[in-house]
Amino acid sequence: MADVESGPTSHSILTVKPWYMKVLDWCRLNLLLVLTVLGVLLGIILGLSIRAADPSDRAIMLIGFPGALLMTMLKMLILPLIISSLISGLGSLDAKSSGKMGSRALAYYFLTTIMAAILGIILVVVIHPGNPDLKEDLEDEEQPKVDPLDAFLDLIRNFFPSNIVQACFQQVKTVYKLRNITEDQIVNKTINATEIANLTENEQKGVYYVESMEGENISYVQETVKVVVGQEDYGEVLWVDGMNVLGIIIFTIWFGIIMTKTGKKAQIMMDFFFALNEIIMKMVLMVMWYSPVGIMSLIAAKLLEMDDLAGVLSQLGLYMLTVLVGLFIHGLVVLPLLFFAITRRNPYTYLVNMLWALITALGTASSAGTLPVTFSCLEEINKVDKRVTRFVIPIGATVNMDGTALYEAVAAIFIAQMNGMELSAGQIVTISLTATLASVGAASIPSAGLVTMFIVLQAAGLPAEDVTLLWTVDWLLDRFRTSINVLGDSYGAGIVEHLSRDELKKADALDAEMNAGKHVDEMTNEIGDAEEMQKLNPSGSKANSQDKLNDTKAKDTESVI
Repeated sequence: MADVESGPTSHSILTVKPWYMKVLDWCRLNLLLVLTVLGVLLGIILGLSIRAADPSDRAIMLIGFPGALLMTMLKMLILPLIISSLISGLGSLDAKSSGKMGSRALAYYFLTTIMAAILGIILVVVIHPGNPDLKEDLEDEEQPKVDPLDAFLDLIRNFFPSNIVQACFQQVKTVYKLRNITEDQIVNKTINATEIANLTENEQKGVYYVESMEGENISYVQETVKVVVGQEDYGEVLWVDGMNVLGIIIFTIWFGIIMTKTGKKAQIMMDFFFALNEIIMKMVLMVMWYSPVGIMSLIAAKLLEMDDLAGVLSQLGLYMLTVLVGLFIHGLVVLPLLFFAITRRNPYTYLVNMLWALITALGTASSAGTLPVTFSCLEEINKVDKRVTRFVIPIGATVNMDGTALYEAVAAIFIAQMNGMELSAGQIVTISLTATLASVGAASIPSAGLVTMFIVLQAAGLPAEDVTLLWTVDWLLDRFRTSINVLGDSYGAGIVEHLSRDELKKADALDAEMNAGKHVDEMTNEIGDAEEMQKLNPSGSKANSQDKLNDTKAKDTESVI
């Protein structure tokens, strides 16, 4: 890059900026990205440095407080952001275009998710990180009860919340409780003469008299009582804390489609959601300037919470390596190749432009929490059409979980290897399909994939209790798989925009035609007003009216041309 400086002489001197000035210029243009990267690095350094001081739980809580505050602010903005972005995106499209766009997005999500699961299976079989001796060295913990059928039914229930307001802060979930198993047993109850006297005539017929070994007369009655003989689990469908993102998205899509079909009557509502979306995006930008501090705090606190960092890394290092290699291959090879094959654009330039969103995902471990940054990178840097991003990205943040599917496939086979189990071809197919479907049900919040792991393990007939062995490293892997989830959503938006370019051009042409027609109508009204003024005041303002009429006609002719 060269700059031309003008001096006192008549000719110009060509000067070249030194490399460090170019770096400074780039840092100024990407200041927020630079600060976010520094936040990640400082969080790691801070966490590892403070570990030596063995801080108390309260000290760790205080260190993590700025990060908790960041997550709270992001969660506060998620709901209005999802609703406004989806409705504004749908409002810019007709129902036919949005249907095609949605179908393409879902086809892409399913394809990339199952590709990620298959890649994970191949890697874990080749690397073989599981060792039966490893299970003896790791502590087992109590695991939550999860039934695959109940989990599937909960997913369907959450599609259609009975109360859309309640769905903003609660979701339906089957909660398992213990209840006593009882059976009726007949027991003898001894009674004395006074109690017999208080019985009715019919009740006295049920009194039995026997003689004891000491020669005493004993009277008793027989009663049926319930005796506890064991305990069993039972599921109860309850509302639990946590936003029902799937239900809100389905309701919002339905609302947006009907609003678009309503036409001019719903224009006020459409304008409201467009304005709301702009307001929320500006609020999000303010929060993003605080995010480097929050991300630094989150990473430092997580590192301090681990009891034995070196021990965990030595025991589960090969497993972590398998997951990370899979995530990097999927994110840096598979997704870019798919993107290039469809769009013929440079996938790595596109990826570099998404760096801010990927680092934010690494820090927050939440696809939903990263939504604002994802929108910003796609629309402002990669120049993806807003009508595509506002419709595709909120859905992708909920149902497109490439990293989670890969992680679950690797973890399931890793657990089988730890238990010395040889998996059949049918079990491997079951794991790939179940990991794909279970990842759709994983909420876009931190560590949600660990819960859906139980579904995959139980479907494949593997010991579900062993998933707790992986909890010590899940917080770290969760951050990387969330970054891959966000990257998959971003590539998906670019692919859907490319495949939908004809529909978008038609929509642009229709909008231009409608705006031109509206402009012509306005000009016609102005001409009519001018002619009416001439009739009412032919003498005093004839010249002025004629000038206005001529100007209006000239503008009209110009506009039509």
